[in-house]
Amino acid sequence: MRYGGNNVLKTFNKVYIEITSVCNLACSFCPQTARQSKFIQLDAFNHILDQIKPHTNHIYLHVKGEPLLHPRIDELLDASHAKGFKVNITTNGTLIQKKMSKLIGKPALRQMNFSLHSFDGHEGSEDREGYLANILTFVREAVKHNVIISFRLWNLDQDNVTNAQRNRNRETLEVLEKEFNLDFKIEEKVAPGSGVKIADRIYLNQDHEFQWPSLDAPEDNGKGFCHALRSQAAILVDGTVVPCCLDGEGVINLGNVNNAPFSEIVESERANNLFYGFSRREAVEELCRKCGYRQRFGT
Repeated sequence: MRYGGNNVLKTFNKVYIEITSVCNLACSFCPQTARQSKFIQLDAFNHILDQIKPHTNHIYLHVKGEPLLHPRIDELLDASHAKGFKVNITTNGTLIQKKMSKLIGKPALRQMNFSLHSFDGHEGSEDREGYLANILTFVREAVKHNVIISFRLWNLDQDNVTNAQRNRNRETLEVLEKEFNLDFKIEEKVAPGSGVKIADRIYLNQDHEFQWPSLDAPEDNGKGFCHALRSQAAILVDGTVVPCCLDGEGVINLGNVNNAPFSEIVESERANNLFYGFSRREAVEELCRKCGYRQRFGT
């Protein structure tokens, strides 16, 4: 990453653009947003792309919400390609059959991440085999277009001893093992927090259940490091810029791209206080001090 100052722009490995705050599931691990339900308009999306172009070439179409709910997802991908961006999409996978024709063959689409833990995380989910079959139908076509596939099972308990969830995961993993003719059990090859390659351009990642940071959570000593505003930034569907993809409620509101240039927002006083705070291994924002993800980077 290049630092600001002396007319040198901050650059990021990726910028998250939330294209909708609406989701079709209510998963136990994902608190519902209190923000207004909204879908990004094409002109607003293009405006954001123009704003962030000097800062990155890679965008991720999610923060909260289910991106495949967007009725013009194909046009968003076309706009991304026209402006030279590569796109990653994270989805719960429930709409993949309906939206497949809007995704396959889009040159901007670099990677699809399927949050398979959404199936068990949503009360009332039915027909695991049908759910996975639709996803695998998409995967077979997508890899022909060099799309990277990442299956995610982020539902392990911290002590990893809950047999019920382990058994449910086994049902999912058995489907994948059969599909890709694996001669091993996936659990034997992957450790929590890491991934395993199960086929060309296809990976599976397992991890502990994800905890969204909250101002209601207990605060720690504030020491530690984070890649917020170093490797990433995020823009919510209403244009609010936040330092990372974990600020799903816009608590650390750095500014709005509809009112100020993105380049100025990420160099604002609040943004730089956060950035240089982490340079000193200090979390200056309250939400950061209540975010467990920061602990992954040590103190």
